[in-house]
Amino acid sequence: MGINHWPEGERPREKLLNMGAQALSDAELLAIFLRVGVQGSSAVDLARDLLSSFGGLRQLLEADQTQFCAARGLGSAKFAQLQATLELSRRHLASQLARGNALTSPALVRHYLSSQLRHLGHEEFAVLFLDTQHRIIRYESLFRGTLDSASVYPREVAKRALELHAGAVILAHNHPSGVAEPSDADRRITERLKDALALFDVRVLDHFVVGDGDVVSFAERGWL
Repeated sequence: MGINHWPEGERPREKLLNMGAQALSDAELLAIFLRVGVQGSSAVDLARDLLSSFGGLRQLLEADQTQFCAARGLGSAKFAQLQATLELSRRHLASQLARGNALTSPALVRHYLSSQLRHLGHEEFAVLFLDTQHRIIRYESLFRGTLDSASVYPREVAKRALELHAGAVILAHNHPSGVAEPSDADRRITERLKDALALFDVRVLDHFVVGDGDVVSFAERGWL
């Protein structure tokens, strides 16, 4: 029986409108994205099958184009739609950050950096450049490394900070291994960046290390 024959209170779209998106399960939210099912399966049934075959919502959302399009009920149009939706979400987080002081929204900063870096299969080093009032000027990914290391050049970070007239920065990089615990090398490069930027009166406010399900803050550890 199709979803349109279900009791109205059980239909995902109507449930969302009446109760809010947070009231829906992963399968129900995915069903709204899919819009239709396949022969013999409603959109909710298809969503449950997809979540099971991919191993969960995150794995489905982060699947590459080949994996995604090979799944039953999906394809290139759905992949493009999903990528656009994910990018809209990231830009929405960025616009929220841009409206205020980064230091007054630590959870939002953490969430934003995680959304930018967590899914990457390589190590990437990025910087949030801030003005003297700690408002966001720009987020930029500056260095890309191998699966377990990245070459970070303090002079390049300092040069970009001067070009953007930044008064402070928040550093961030990911650990593709999924373990967010900072390494000795992470601590050394942070000190090098801190010393280099101090020559130009640019403060390092924090350094976030993004793992699979955790984000470690150097400032919270008392390392800055």
